[in-house]
Amino acid sequence: MRMVIFGLTVTSSWGNGHATLWRGLIRALGRLGWSVSFFERNTPYYAGARDLDHLDGGNVVLYPEWEDIRHVAEQAIGESDVVIVTSYCPDAVEASRLAQQACRGLKVFYDLDTPVTLARIEQGLRPAYYGPDGLHDFDLALSYTGGTAIDALKTLLGARRVLPLYGHVDPDRHRPAQPRAEFAGDLSYLGTYAADRQAGVEKLLVRTAARLPDRRFVIGGAQYPHEFPWGENIFFVRHLPPADHPAFFCSSRLTLNVTREAMAKRGWCPSGRLFEAAACGAAIVSDTWPGLSSFFQPGSEIILADSTDDVVAAVGLPDSEVDAIRRRARERVLDEHTSAQRARELDRLLSDSLPGLGQGLAAGEPLKEAI
Repeated sequence: MRMVIFGLTVTSSWGNGHATLWRGLIRALGRLGWSVSFFERNTPYYAGARDLDHLDGGNVVLYPEWEDIRHVAEQAIGESDVVIVTSYCPDAVEASRLAQQACRGLKVFYDLDTPVTLARIEQGLRPAYYGPDGLHDFDLALSYTGGTAIDALKTLLGARRVLPLYGHVDPDRHRPAQPRAEFAGDLSYLGTYAADRQAGVEKLLVRTAARLPDRRFVIGGAQYPHEFPWGENIFFVRHLPPADHPAFFCSSRLTLNVTREAMAKRGWCPSGRLFEAAACGAAIVSDTWPGLSSFFQPGSEIILADSTDDVVAAVGLPDSEVDAIRRRARERVLDEHTSAQRARELDRLLSDSLPGLGQGLAAGEPLKEAI
Protein backbone atom coordinates (compact mmCIF):
# COMPACT_ATOMS: atom_id res chain seq x y z
CA MET A 1 0.00 0.00 0.00
CA ARG A 2 1.32 3.43 -0.95
CA MET A 3 0.79 6.69 0.90
CA VAL A 4 2.01 10.17 0.00
CA ILE A 5 2.02 12.92 2.63
CA PHE A 6 2.46 16.65 2.01
CA GLY A 7 3.31 18.09 5.41
CA LEU A 8 5.04 20.83 7.37
CA THR A 9 8.13 18.89 8.43
CA VAL A 10 9.22 15.44 9.54
CA THR A 11 12.97 16.16 9.56
CA SER A 12 13.03 18.84 12.28
CA SER A 13 11.22 19.02 15.61
CA TRP A 14 12.34 22.64 16.09
CA GLY A 15 9.37 24.74 17.21
CA ASN A 16 6.66 22.33 16.05
CA GLY A 17 4.81 19.26 17.27
CA HIS A 18 4.28 17.66 13.87
CA ALA A 19 7.65 16.01 13.32
CA THR A 20 7.72 13.57 16.22
CA LEU A 21 4.12 12.54 15.61
CA TRP A 22 4.83 11.74 11.96
CA ARG A 23 8.00 9.82 12.79
CA GLY A 24 6.17 7.49 15.15
CA LEU A 25 3.14 7.08 12.92
CA ILE A 26 5.12 6.43 9.72
CA ARG A 27 7.35 3.92 11.50
CA ALA A 28 4.27 2.07 12.71
CA LEU A 29 2.56 2.27 9.32
CA GLY A 30 5.64 0.73 7.74
CA ARG A 31 5.25 -2.28 10.01
CA LEU A 32 1.67 -2.64 8.74
CA GLY A 33 2.87 -2.81 5.14
CA TRP A 34 2.50 0.82 4.08
CA SER A 35 5.11 2.51 1.89
CA VAL A 36 5.16 6.21 2.78
CA SER A 37 6.71 9.19 0.99
CA PHE A 38 6.75 12.47 2.91
CA PHE A 39 7.11 15.64 0.83
CA GLU A 40 8.69 18.52 2.78
CA ARG A 41 9.74 21.92 1.52
CA ASN A 42 13.38 22.46 2.44
CA THR A 43 12.99 25.71 4.39
CA PRO A 44 16.06 27.32 6.00
CA TYR A 45 14.21 27.52 9.33
CA TYR A 46 13.97 23.74 9.68
CA ALA A 47 17.12 22.90 7.69
CA GLY A 48 19.15 24.76 10.31
CA ALA A 49 17.77 22.58 13.11
CA ARG A 50 17.34 19.21 11.46
CA ASP A 51 17.38 16.27 13.86
CA LEU A 52 16.49 13.39 11.53
CA ASP A 53 18.62 11.85 8.81
CA HIS A 54 16.65 8.63 8.24
CA LEU A 55 12.88 8.11 8.34
CA ASP A 56 11.98 4.63 9.58
CA GLY A 57 9.14 3.18 7.54
CA GLY A 58 9.27 5.73 4.74
CA ASN A 59 11.32 8.21 2.77
CA VAL A 60 11.51 11.98 2.66
CA VAL A 61 11.37 14.05 -0.52
CA LEU A 62 12.93 17.44 0.20
CA TYR A 63 12.37 20.17 -2.38
CA PRO A 64 13.25 23.89 -2.66
CA GLU A 65 10.05 25.19 -4.31
CA TRP A 66 6.77 23.63 -5.41
CA GLU A 67 7.39 24.04 -9.14
CA ASP A 68 10.67 22.16 -8.76
CA ILE A 69 8.84 19.09 -7.46
CA ARG A 70 5.44 19.34 -9.11
CA HIS A 71 6.08 16.68 -11.75
CA VAL A 72 7.52 14.22 -9.20
CA ALA A 73 4.61 14.93 -6.85
CA GLU A 74 2.08 14.31 -9.63
CA GLN A 75 3.70 10.98 -10.44
CA ALA A 76 3.74 9.95 -6.78
CA ILE A 77 0.09 10.94 -6.31
CA GLY A 78 -0.95 9.00 -9.40
CA GLU A 79 0.69 5.84 -8.06
CA SER A 80 -0.64 6.17 -4.51
CA ASP A 81 -3.51 4.52 -2.70
CA VAL A 82 -3.82 7.44 -0.27
CA VAL A 83 -2.75 11.09 -0.44
CA ILE A 84 -2.69 13.10 2.79
CA VAL A 85 -2.29 16.89 2.87
CA THR A 86 -1.77 18.52 6.26
CA SER A 87 -2.25 21.79 8.05
CA TYR A 88 0.69 24.21 7.91
CA CYS A 89 2.12 22.49 4.85
CA PRO A 90 3.53 25.52 2.97
CA ASP A 91 2.24 24.11 -0.34
CA ALA A 92 -1.01 22.65 0.97
CA VAL A 93 -3.27 24.45 -1.51
CA GLU A 94 -1.17 23.40 -4.52
CA ALA A 95 -0.84 19.83 -3.20
CA SER A 96 -4.60 19.66 -2.58
CA ARG A 97 -5.34 20.84 -6.09
CA LEU A 98 -2.93 18.30 -7.57
CA ALA A 99 -4.43 15.53 -5.44
CA GLN A 100 -7.91 16.30 -6.80
CA GLN A 101 -6.56 16.07 -10.34
CA ALA A 102 -4.24 13.06 -10.15
CA CYS A 103 -5.24 10.85 -7.22
CA ARG A 104 -7.07 7.63 -8.10
CA GLY A 105 -7.23 6.55 -4.48
CA LEU A 106 -8.32 8.25 -1.26
CA LYS A 107 -7.84 12.00 -0.76
CA VAL A 108 -7.40 12.95 2.89
CA PHE A 109 -6.74 16.22 4.73
CA TYR A 110 -5.27 15.91 8.23
CA ASP A 111 -5.59 19.04 10.35
CA LEU A 112 -3.07 18.70 13.16
CA ASP A 113 -3.92 22.23 14.33
CA THR A 114 -7.72 22.13 14.39
CA PRO A 115 -8.27 24.57 17.30
CA VAL A 116 -6.07 27.19 15.62
CA THR A 117 -7.78 26.58 12.28
CA LEU A 118 -11.26 27.03 13.72
CA ALA A 119 -10.32 30.05 15.83
CA ARG A 120 -8.96 31.86 12.77
CA ILE A 121 -11.96 31.03 10.62
CA GLU A 122 -14.30 32.26 13.35
CA GLN A 123 -12.31 35.52 13.31
CA GLY A 124 -12.84 35.79 9.56
CA LEU A 125 -9.32 34.66 8.64
CA ARG A 126 -8.89 31.63 6.39
CA PRO A 127 -5.65 29.74 7.12
CA ALA A 128 -3.22 29.70 4.18
CA TYR A 129 -3.28 25.89 4.05
CA TYR A 130 -6.94 25.86 2.96
CA GLY A 131 -8.06 26.79 -0.53
CA PRO A 132 -11.41 28.40 -1.40
CA ASP A 133 -13.18 25.01 -1.41
CA GLY A 134 -11.97 24.10 2.05
CA LEU A 135 -12.46 20.40 2.74
CA HIS A 136 -15.34 19.87 0.35
CA ASP A 137 -13.41 17.84 -2.24
CA PHE A 138 -11.62 15.53 0.21
CA ASP A 139 -12.94 12.02 0.77
CA LEU A 140 -11.99 12.17 4.44
CA ALA A 141 -10.87 14.82 6.91
CA LEU A 142 -8.89 13.81 9.98
CA SER A 143 -8.81 16.09 13.00
CA TYR A 144 -6.23 16.18 15.78
CA THR A 145 -9.13 17.42 17.93
CA GLY A 146 -12.40 15.70 18.78
CA GLY A 147 -15.53 17.00 20.47
CA THR A 148 -17.28 19.98 18.90
CA ALA A 149 -14.42 20.43 16.39
CA ILE A 150 -15.78 17.55 14.29
CA ASP A 151 -19.04 19.32 13.43
CA ALA A 152 -17.26 22.68 13.13
CA LEU A 153 -15.03 21.36 10.34
CA LYS A 154 -18.14 20.26 8.49
CA THR A 155 -19.97 23.54 9.01
CA LEU A 156 -17.11 25.97 8.42
CA LEU A 157 -15.01 24.09 5.85
CA GLY A 158 -17.54 21.86 4.13
CA ALA A 159 -16.00 18.54 5.13
CA ARG A 160 -18.14 15.59 4.13
CA ARG A 161 -16.70 13.12 6.62
CA VAL A 162 -14.56 13.99 9.66
CA LEU A 163 -12.97 11.62 12.16
CA PRO A 164 -10.57 12.33 15.03
CA LEU A 165 -7.00 11.01 14.96
CA TYR A 166 -5.45 12.02 18.27
CA GLY A 167 -1.84 12.40 19.29
CA HIS A 168 0.32 9.45 20.30
CA VAL A 169 3.81 8.39 21.32
CA ASP A 170 6.38 5.90 20.08
CA PRO A 171 7.41 4.05 23.28
CA ASP A 172 10.57 2.80 21.61
CA ARG A 173 11.71 6.44 21.42
CA HIS A 174 10.08 7.80 24.58
CA ARG A 175 10.69 5.55 27.57
CA PRO A 176 12.23 5.77 31.05
CA ALA A 177 15.83 7.02 30.93
CA GLN A 178 18.67 7.83 33.29
CA PRO A 179 18.29 11.26 34.93
CA ARG A 180 20.81 13.95 34.03
CA ALA A 181 22.05 16.58 36.45
CA GLU A 182 21.54 19.51 34.06
CA PHE A 183 17.82 18.65 33.80
CA ALA A 184 17.26 18.00 37.50
CA GLY A 185 14.37 19.79 39.18
CA ASP A 186 11.30 19.54 41.37
CA LEU A 187 9.12 20.64 38.43
CA SER A 188 10.03 20.80 34.74
CA TYR A 189 8.27 22.18 31.69
CA LEU A 190 9.10 21.31 28.08
CA GLY A 191 7.49 23.38 25.35
CA THR A 192 8.10 25.92 22.62
CA TYR A 193 7.34 29.47 23.74
CA ALA A 194 3.87 30.64 22.71
CA ALA A 195 2.28 33.95 23.64
CA ASP A 196 -1.12 32.34 24.17
CA ARG A 197 0.41 29.85 26.60
CA GLN A 198 2.45 32.37 28.55
CA ALA A 199 -0.22 33.25 31.12
CA GLY A 200 -0.53 29.58 32.06
CA VAL A 201 3.24 29.10 32.31
CA GLU A 202 3.53 32.13 34.57
CA LYS A 203 0.63 31.06 36.78
CA LEU A 204 1.60 27.42 37.12
CA LEU A 205 5.41 27.55 37.04
CA VAL A 206 6.85 31.03 37.47
CA ARG A 207 4.65 31.97 40.45
CA THR A 208 5.11 28.54 41.97
CA ALA A 209 8.88 29.02 41.74
CA ALA A 210 8.56 32.37 43.50
CA ARG A 211 6.54 30.73 46.27
CA LEU A 212 9.08 27.91 46.67
CA PRO A 213 12.52 29.58 46.47
CA ASP A 214 14.29 26.48 47.83
CA ARG A 215 12.99 24.30 44.99
CA ARG A 216 14.50 23.97 41.52
CA PHE A 217 12.45 24.53 38.33
CA VAL A 218 13.55 23.78 34.76
CA ILE A 219 12.18 25.00 31.41
CA GLY A 220 13.22 23.48 28.10
CA GLY A 221 12.21 24.73 24.67
CA ALA A 222 12.72 27.10 21.79
CA GLN A 223 11.94 30.74 20.98
CA TYR A 224 11.83 32.09 24.55
CA PRO A 225 12.19 35.91 24.56
CA HIS A 226 14.73 37.80 26.66
CA GLU A 227 11.91 39.42 28.63
CA PHE A 228 10.61 36.09 29.95
CA PRO A 229 10.25 36.47 33.77
CA TRP A 230 13.06 34.15 34.81
CA GLY A 231 13.52 33.62 38.54
CA GLU A 232 16.71 32.73 40.36
CA ASN A 233 15.51 29.14 40.83
CA ILE A 234 14.25 28.71 37.24
CA PHE A 235 16.83 27.18 34.90
CA PHE A 236 16.59 27.18 31.11
CA VAL A 237 17.59 24.48 28.64
CA ARG A 238 17.51 25.60 25.01
CA HIS A 239 15.59 23.52 22.47
CA LEU A 240 16.16 19.81 23.02
CA PRO A 241 16.16 17.24 20.22
CA PRO A 242 13.69 14.38 20.76
CA ALA A 243 16.52 12.03 21.78
CA ASP A 244 17.00 14.12 24.95
CA HIS A 245 13.33 14.30 25.92
CA PRO A 246 13.25 11.08 27.97
CA ALA A 247 16.17 12.18 30.14
CA PHE A 248 14.56 15.61 30.55
CA PHE A 249 11.24 14.13 31.72
CA CYS A 250 12.94 11.59 33.99
CA SER A 251 15.20 14.12 35.71
CA SER A 252 12.48 16.02 37.55
CA ARG A 253 10.04 14.89 40.21
CA LEU A 254 7.08 16.35 38.33
CA THR A 255 6.61 17.76 34.84
CA LEU A 256 4.12 20.42 33.79
CA ASN A 257 1.78 20.48 30.80
CA VAL A 258 0.37 23.84 29.69
CA THR A 259 -2.10 23.84 26.81
CA ARG A 260 -2.32 26.54 24.17
CA GLU A 261 -5.34 28.81 24.54
CA ALA A 262 -7.22 27.66 21.43
CA MET A 263 -6.67 23.99 22.31
CA ALA A 264 -7.78 24.42 25.92
CA LYS A 265 -10.89 26.35 24.88
CA ARG A 266 -11.93 23.78 22.28
CA GLY A 267 -10.97 20.76 24.41
CA TRP A 268 -10.52 17.15 23.31
CA CYS A 269 -7.02 17.97 22.07
CA PRO A 270 -4.27 16.14 23.99
CA SER A 271 -0.82 17.24 22.91
CA GLY A 272 1.71 14.64 21.88
CA ARG A 273 3.91 15.96 24.69
CA LEU A 274 1.43 14.67 27.27
CA PHE A 275 1.75 11.13 25.97
CA GLU A 276 5.52 11.43 25.57
CA ALA A 277 5.99 12.51 29.19
CA ALA A 278 3.78 9.72 30.50
CA ALA A 279 5.53 7.09 28.35
CA CYS A 280 8.84 8.21 29.87
CA GLY A 281 7.44 7.59 33.34
CA ALA A 282 6.92 11.24 34.32
CA ALA A 283 4.34 12.35 36.85
CA ILE A 284 2.36 15.07 35.06
CA VAL A 285 0.74 18.22 36.41
CA SER A 286 -1.60 19.69 33.80
CA ASP A 287 -3.95 22.59 33.29
CA THR A 288 -7.55 21.54 32.68
CA TRP A 289 -9.68 21.41 29.54
CA PRO A 290 -12.84 19.62 28.35
CA GLY A 291 -12.27 15.97 27.51
CA LEU A 292 -8.99 15.52 29.40
CA SER A 293 -10.53 12.83 31.61
CA SER A 294 -11.08 10.68 28.50
CA PHE A 295 -7.31 10.35 28.10
CA PHE A 296 -6.06 10.30 31.72
CA GLN A 297 -7.91 9.80 34.98
CA PRO A 298 -7.54 12.94 37.13
CA GLY A 299 -6.00 12.31 40.53
CA SER A 300 -4.98 8.79 39.63
CA GLU A 301 -3.01 9.12 36.37
CA ILE A 302 -2.55 12.89 36.19
CA ILE A 303 -2.62 15.86 38.58
CA LEU A 304 -4.86 18.74 37.51
CA ALA A 305 -4.02 22.32 38.41
CA ASP A 306 -6.08 25.47 37.97
CA SER A 307 -3.98 27.72 40.20
CA THR A 308 -0.55 28.33 41.68
CA ASP A 309 -1.82 26.84 44.94
CA ASP A 310 -2.64 23.59 43.13
CA VAL A 311 0.92 23.28 41.81
CA VAL A 312 2.46 24.14 45.18
CA ALA A 313 0.36 21.35 46.69
CA ALA A 314 1.46 18.93 43.94
CA VAL A 315 5.14 19.67 44.59
CA GLY A 316 4.51 18.81 48.24
CA LEU A 317 2.95 15.41 47.57
CA PRO A 318 4.70 12.41 49.15
CA ASP A 319 6.97 10.35 46.94
CA SER A 320 4.73 7.28 47.19
CA GLU A 321 1.77 9.15 45.68
CA VAL A 322 3.87 10.73 42.92
CA ASP A 323 5.35 7.34 42.02
CA ALA A 324 1.89 5.74 41.83
CA ILE A 325 0.63 8.48 39.48
CA ARG A 326 3.73 8.09 37.34
CA ARG A 327 3.27 4.33 37.06
CA ARG A 328 -0.46 4.45 36.25
CA ALA A 329 0.00 7.15 33.59
CA ARG A 330 2.63 5.12 31.78
CA GLU A 331 0.41 2.02 31.86
CA ARG A 332 -2.51 4.02 30.39
CA VAL A 333 -0.40 5.37 27.54
CA LEU A 334 1.06 1.98 26.66
CA ASP A 335 -2.47 0.55 26.64
CA GLU A 336 -4.19 3.25 24.56
CA HIS A 337 -1.99 5.97 23.10
CA THR A 338 0.99 4.52 21.24
CA SER A 339 1.93 5.27 17.63
CA ALA A 340 1.31 1.61 16.77
CA GLN A 341 -2.25 1.88 18.05
CA ARG A 342 -2.87 5.10 16.11
CA ALA A 343 -1.42 3.50 12.97
CA ARG A 344 -3.79 0.58 13.28
CA GLU A 345 -6.63 3.04 13.83
CA LEU A 346 -5.63 5.04 10.75
CA ASP A 347 -5.25 1.87 8.68
CA ARG A 348 -8.79 0.86 9.69
CA LEU A 349 -10.23 4.32 8.98
CA LEU A 350 -8.67 4.38 5.52
CA SER A 351 -9.83 0.87 4.71
CA ASP A 352 -13.38 1.66 5.86
CA SER A 353 -13.39 4.86 3.80
CA LEU A 354 -12.39 3.13 0.59
CA PRO A 355 -13.17 -0.60 0.43
CA GLY A 356 -10.77 -2.47 -1.83
CA LEU A 357 -8.10 0.15 -1.17
CA GLY A 358 -5.12 -0.37 -3.46
CA GLN A 359 -6.70 -2.88 -5.83
CA GLY A 360 -5.77 -2.15 -9.41
CA LEU A 361 -3.38 0.68 -8.56
CA ALA A 362 0.20 0.82 -9.77
CA ALA A 363 2.72 -1.31 -7.94
CA GLY A 364 6.39 -0.72 -7.47
CA GLU A 365 9.00 0.79 -5.21
CA PRO A 366 8.50 4.11 -3.38
CA LEU A 367 10.31 7.23 -4.50
CA LYS A 368 14.02 7.18 -3.73
CA GLU A 369 14.71 10.91 -3.43
CA ALA A 370 15.61 10.70 0.23
CA ILE A 371 17.38 13.26 2.38
